[in-house]
Amino acid sequence: MTEVFDCSDPEQRATGIASAVSAVKGGRLVVMPTDTVYGIGADAFDADAVGALLAAKGRGRDMPVGVLVGSWTTIDGLVYSVPRTARELIRAFWPGALSLVVHQAPSLQWDLGDANGSVMLRMPLHPVAIELLREVGPMAVSSANVSGRPAANTVTEARDQLGDLVETYLDGGPSERQAASTIVDLTGAHPRILREGPISAADVARVLDVDAATLIPVTE
Repeated sequence: MTEVFDCSDPEQRATGIASAVSAVKGGRLVVMPTDTVYGIGADAFDADAVGALLAAKGRGRDMPVGVLVGSWTTIDGLVYSVPRTARELIRAFWPGALSLVVHQAPSLQWDLGDANGSVMLRMPLHPVAIELLREVGPMAVSSANVSGRPAANTVTEARDQLGDLVETYLDGGPSERQAASTIVDLTGAHPRILREGPISAADVARVLDVDAATLIPVTE
């Protein structure tokens, strides 16, 4: 049965986190607040749960799911070799609204879609999300909306779109950023911005000490 927990209330937050942990470990879906938009999440290492996430969104394998982590150090176990650029961006912007596409560790037993050996990682700046991630480990997370519809900035907007396909909804109030994260691809010879969000190309360029024009922002 679908439940919604108001995480502004300490008792409901504790109960809600416990419910979400149980759901994720049981292969079911949860919706949680992040600093950008609300996310729909599943155990990143449960292929059936990730498949259910894609189905709930009406999204194909050609749009693989990113992964949220609860600490800076988690990335070391998920990435083949953490590039210098990734460490610089992580120090500057994590936790926060920056997603990094990197080469995943070949040994990882997960199926996030047709990612061609890469994975998109982010550490969100939201206490509820961090608490859940530290309980269950890396989660496959996408924006909590049906593909093609607006991203959810409140738990009500998420529930209106996803309904009973999600077992646990964690209500953390309106999203602070109300915009999807900036995505930087670090899998090529040079960093490349795939989507510009709250963190600008100029912000990224400043940290990497490059000309912002070389990051080649791509308009979706």
